[in-house]
Amino acid sequence: MYIVQIASELAPIAKVGGLGDVVYGLSKELCRLGHQVEIILPKYDCIDYSSLKSLKVAYRELWSFDGPQRFNNTIWSASFDGLKIWLIEPHHPNYFFSRGLIYGTNDDIDRFAYFSRTAVEFLYKSGSNPDVLHCHDWPCAIIPVLLKDMYRQLGFKYGGSVLTIHNLEHQGKCSPNNLTKIGLRGQDYLSKEKLQDPSNPALINLLKGGIVYADKITTVSPTYEKEIQTPQLGFGLNEVLVKYKHKLKGILNGIDENFWDPAKDQHLVVHYNTHKIDSSKKMAKILEAKKKNQHHLRTHLNLKDENRPIVATVTRLVQQKAPDLIEHALYRTLEKGGQFVLLGSTSIPQMQKRFSDLMLKMQNNENVAILLNNDEAHAHLIYAAADMFIIPSLFEPCGLTQLIALRYGTVPIARMTGGLVDTVFDIDTSKRPKTKRNGFTFDLPNPAGVNSALDRALQCWAEDKEKWQNIMRQGMACDFSWKHAAPEYISLFKSLSRELF
Repeated sequence: MYIVQIASELAPIAKVGGLGDVVYGLSKELCRLGHQVEIILPKYDCIDYSSLKSLKVAYRELWSFDGPQRFNNTIWSASFDGLKIWLIEPHHPNYFFSRGLIYGTNDDIDRFAYFSRTAVEFLYKSGSNPDVLHCHDWPCAIIPVLLKDMYRQLGFKYGGSVLTIHNLEHQGKCSPNNLTKIGLRGQDYLSKEKLQDPSNPALINLLKGGIVYADKITTVSPTYEKEIQTPQLGFGLNEVLVKYKHKLKGILNGIDENFWDPAKDQHLVVHYNTHKIDSSKKMAKILEAKKKNQHHLRTHLNLKDENRPIVATVTRLVQQKAPDLIEHALYRTLEKGGQFVLLGSTSIPQMQKRFSDLMLKMQNNENVAILLNNDEAHAHLIYAAADMFIIPSLFEPCGLTQLIALRYGTVPIARMTGGLVDTVFDIDTSKRPKTKRNGFTFDLPNPAGVNSALDRALQCWAEDKEKWQNIMRQGMACDFSWKHAAPEYISLFKSLSRELF
């Protein structure tokens, strides 16, 4: 099949969160299965261009629209890790993608609406006829609308459109004029059946548009598929999702096991293989390797180098990730004699100040390390060195950090929501077979909930080494690679009926 991914992120060259990891990992696996995959991205100035190969101008004269004006765009082609990439560079006076960041400007709607229109225009003008156009989250959710209400009439042939919802909280609410700017009649979409926002009838909701117009909708875990159809986690779109549930499917994300592989991870000081741990000798090698990585991490972060459990988290510091509970877990870990490592990043000034203040408060504590950045090398080392990994999220569409932790032999402590329900199974309380249990979980997103799981994990680490190693072993035995999810996507793509014009 010929599959085109249109997205705002691609890990690791242009990544903010899990969306970029999914586009990269899924595309790699689809290619491995023999499918033709291309990815269209904005040509951000903050892309890691050193990682791209064969970067060159492919098209110089592609015109697109912003209101009554036409603007030229240069289309660049490149490859990254075997993936074919197209980069759209607008010659627009507002320098849409030369801002030093991916999201977070006051004209994000205009930036990504322009990108979406230009991406489809490029496919149409270049004579491409994809079997599938796979769009991701609100930045590209207007594409199924453009396809059905504009480009179909122009004769653009494509098999069908798929929208993946990575996080329903972010929806792209805007004025009808934002649609008019890209060539649609904005006021025509201000109806309940189309793009009118359920909470504010004067606004357009781009994500709703994708839900209504896409041929298929996926979300990133089976549990999240159910959750977003409820008032509690539907963020105002639950009734729309219930209406269109016939085309909605939850497919559990995977991780790229080549990128996240402790056997060859360049950021580790000692490598170790976590597959097929069927002997005490192999387990001993893992424990020794983790111990040496711990020593390196402690030395690097000025932590006391002694036999204490390391509890860690690698996260975006946003409300979804429950920063109050992360801070509580830090204090609880110290109270129970452990060490805590936080690698967090945020674009929210108040959150940055809050954790900067906490970092200052803890600067002389030899059992705490707080890093406020998005450092890939630190992340890899933390996954390998930590004993436990805590994820107290208020909601979690899928979550990739727990999958990576399991891969690195680090035991997850997770709140039961979204994809965490589908991947972390409590060693004491899960209804799964005992051999499939791989962590510690809790239900309520409050300090008592955190304590109920964290305390059990710390006690198990200290008092029952055999049980602890068994949890590690069963976690490392989990297979969360893309080889399970990719065939589900292929089956979904093939169910799209190709329309001939």
